[in-house]
Amino acid sequence: MESYLLDWANLLLRWTHVITAIAWIGASFYFVFLDNSLTKPTSPDLVEKGVDGELWAVHGGGFYHPQKYLVAPKSMPEGLHWFYWESYATWLSGFGLFTVLYLFNAGTFMVDKQVHDWTPGAAVGTALGFLVAFWLVYDTICRTFGRKKNGDAIVGGIIFVFVVFAAWLACQLYAGRAAFLLVGAMLATSMSANVFFWIIPGQRKVVAQLKAGQPVDPIYGWRAKQRSVHNTYFTLPVLFAMLSNHYGWLYSGENNWVVLVLMMLTGALIRQSFVARHKAMVHGKRVPWEYAGFGVAALMGLIVYLVPKPEIEAPTIASAAPVGAPANSAAAVGATAQNVSFEQVKGVVAQRCSMCHSAAMASKGISFDSPDSIKRHAQQMYQQAVVLKLMPLNNATQITPDERNLIKRWYEEGAPTN
Repeated sequence: MESYLLDWANLLLRWTHVITAIAWIGASFYFVFLDNSLTKPTSPDLVEKGVDGELWAVHGGGFYHPQKYLVAPKSMPEGLHWFYWESYATWLSGFGLFTVLYLFNAGTFMVDKQVHDWTPGAAVGTALGFLVAFWLVYDTICRTFGRKKNGDAIVGGIIFVFVVFAAWLACQLYAGRAAFLLVGAMLATSMSANVFFWIIPGQRKVVAQLKAGQPVDPIYGWRAKQRSVHNTYFTLPVLFAMLSNHYGWLYSGENNWVVLVLMMLTGALIRQSFVARHKAMVHGKRVPWEYAGFGVAALMGLIVYLVPKPEIEAPTIASAAPVGAPANSAAAVGATAQNVSFEQVKGVVAQRCSMCHSAAMASKGISFDSPDSIKRHAQQMYQQAVVLKLMPLNNATQITPDERNLIKRWYEEGAPTN
């Protein structure tokens, strides 16, 4: 019953998280586009009102005329709409999902004793520390260097170095799947914290000054714009980190932190390409596609780097048996280059899979306690253990590449049980 209820919590939190994230990212992308697409108004009445930029647009059969005021309008308008619940709801649902999936099951999903041998409690505490520490360091960097000469470039460079360090450290401490997700959660936490601590409070102070008839201090708008721009560059790296847990071949390699950094860099460069495109088009200049080019080049290099090594057929795979493997291990059975026997596959399943998928403990409702059940779940076994390399989780049972290859050949031969 506990597992069943956790599955429902997982589903509902994930559904909520995706919906609110779409709303937040959509609004964020739209306003970044709007800021970089506005033109100076020529109408005297708009200039008199203090409008600094305008845009005509058509959507859904209607025409829209958004306008942006320099610092703030002269008087407080009625019915002012605030954009912040999308951010808060996204973070709260995301943290709830992270708690249900990872923090409550840290020993299974976060701790890989081959990477770092520590207790689930220590892993949870450190993960929460990642979220808080990154925000504090990032916020200090922004406040210290943001208003200096070339402040944006300085801040961007330091933050990039810090993200690289955080990615490397996470991958030294956590199972690859958890490390990738944690780095994404770290950036997402800072995105929402930007809204909570800087963007919305600054806007509230501007509104308060307007209502009091006081001059509006432009520093609040500058700070909000700075953090909003940072958020747009964090968005695609965060989305990659959140999606990566479905692709075990991304995070299961030796230098998985390099894969994480390059994929996040690719996302940031492609996002920069779109931001630069908006600016170029409004000024009638050439679109600088070089940013996207660099991002795609990094992606292509990563694709080549991650190409699976050629499989070498050998008369037997006994030499690949792990130290201390029992006699019935498939690695010790002697799988030939000919047809794979069901007994060989059964040996792998018994040693590597039955810990979680047996009649006594049928995780996710899947058990391999009979030839029929193994045959019935052959496709799932192939997908999870061979293609995605997600199972066994964190490779807790030490399945070998040869054993994965044995399952692959068996499945491709039609998954025979006789």
